[in-house]
Amino acid sequence: MPSDWSNDIVIADLADEPELSEELNDLYNQLTERGSDSVPCVVLNLAGVSYLNSSNIAQILRIRRRLIESQKSMKLCSVADGVWSIMLLTGLDKVFEFATDKATAIAALQLQATKKKA
Repeated sequence: MPSDWSNDIVIADLADEPELSEELNDLYNQLTERGSDSVPCVVLNLAGVSYLNSSNIAQILRIRRRLIESQKSMKLCSVADGVWSIMLLTGLDKVFEFATDKATAIAALQLQATKKKA
């Protein structure tokens, strides 16, 4: 279940299937229920994910599209080697923004938000 880090950032600590699909779906539903001006940035913590299937990738892309519509960002962090291989093979390493760990992802999103306000 995604958790609010702040009013502006939501963190989703993801696990392998079957929870992964449910968690991504829950996150997408939370984002669509909010008005565009109240959508937060998102950190997807993939530390507990060892594999992504095409359905998972589609869900993550759908979340990304919702965030772009609201002019918000998403960071994927703690990506395991197997998942990173999938990102490289599909070209998604050029689509998503990555961070080494959760703290770095949060800091990067906070820095982006500060720059946008300035």
